[in-house]
Amino acid sequence: MNRSEKAVIIERLKEKAEGASIAVVTDFKGLPVEEMTVLRNDLRNASGEYHVVKNTLARIAVTGGTHEVLADTFKENTAIALGFEDPVAVAKAVVEFAKKSKNFAVKHASLEGKLLTEAQLGDLAKLPGKQQLLGMALGTMNAVPTNFVGLFANILRNFLYALNAIKDQKEAA
Repeated sequence: MNRSEKAVIIERLKEKAEGASIAVVTDFKGLPVEEMTVLRNDLRNASGEYHVVKNTLARIAVTGGTHEVLADTFKENTAIALGFEDPVAVAKAVVEFAKKSKNFAVKHASLEGKLLTEAQLGDLAKLPGKQQLLGMALGTMNAVPTNFVGLFANILRNFLYALNAIKDQKEAA
């Protein structure tokens, strides 16, 4: 690979890393191509990407950017997973894949520039995703007017029962 090709790779990776909210450095030593394809598909479904690049090029690409804390973690066989929309979805995809594959391991991650260990990434993966959180918020906001309508209906129903009881009493008398 000549110098201009390396510069293009560095520039592309730097551009993608700057647009990513999460970056996960992984070890893929001995991972078959079929399994790596499964991982890439899982990440694509989670609005992420998986890149295998030379450590030196990856180190140069993240230096001076949001995920600079990962610069020293590129050693041995490493690749980087980038997530653009929902960092929790990417964390879940990577952690779940690491559980299934013995040749794949998570080294470190960077969430908005903060270094995360493998354990912290696992904790992040346990959180509900963006869609689930939006659903929970919508359910909470919907519960308030629904409960209010139910409460108001109960008050009116009880008032109607009281009026009917008074009417029945007067008719019986």
